[in-house]
Amino acid sequence: MFNQLIKYRDLLFMLAMRDIRVRYKQAIMGLAWAIFMPIMAILAGIIVKQAIAFISGRPLDLSEVISITVKVLPWTFFVSAIKFSVNSLVQNSSLITKIYFPREVLPFGAVLACLFDFLIAICTLSLMLAIARIGLSIHILLIPFLLLFLILFTTGLSLILSAANLFYRDVKYIVETILMFGIFFTPVFYSVSTFGKWKTLMLLNPIASILESINSTVVLHQMPDILWFSYAGLSSILIFALGIRFFRRLEPQFAERI
Repeated sequence: MFNQLIKYRDLLFMLAMRDIRVRYKQAIMGLAWAIFMPIMAILAGIIVKQAIAFISGRPLDLSEVISITVKVLPWTFFVSAIKFSVNSLVQNSSLITKIYFPREVLPFGAVLACLFDFLIAICTLSLMLAIARIGLSIHILLIPFLLLFLILFTTGLSLILSAANLFYRDVKYIVETILMFGIFFTPVFYSVSTFGKWKTLMLLNPIASILESINSTVVLHQMPDILWFSYAGLSSILIFALGIRFFRRLEPQFAERI
């Protein structure tokens, strides 16, 4: 598969650039949408945190605001990548029935387009952290690995869901519903420590483990829990491998199912 992706890399980047152009074509805000959406999510999280702080009678801490900001960006990337990729095969049905190319290129292209937005948001976040004078520690070197885990998990899930949606078209509606409420079951606006004895159950979600590890390295300046860091890496690789296997097994039936 990787050899084929390298061979068809021009098609992969062309599809990703097409998705980016379509997304921002005739948009008033243009590329600012890549920053606007995460900012709206951050503001929503701050409002929720402020409400909790008001009820509990304590002031809202700056570290809590930074924590929300740091975790919202990867969550936004995950949600947008899944949303765009789940329908990528159906939307490109004419290409699938006419010419041969590795079909993985379609969900990969959708994820790559969302990764472009994510990188813009990361640059903005880095500037904000610099202005807020949030220091760095040696643990920041783990961020590339955590981002790799995030991309692998997202891509593997995209492969599974895009293939499933081709056979059962209501998959995308189920996914949209789950993603809509998923933020309340994922530690984006809060820490898993809030759940006490239910903390372990929350961290079984690989995205939760990744977000908490990112928060530990960037905001808390400490080594993330090695158990959950390892779990995030292993589960991401496993989901990616399962996604490839699942996608490849169903691929021969794509043309007739469309």
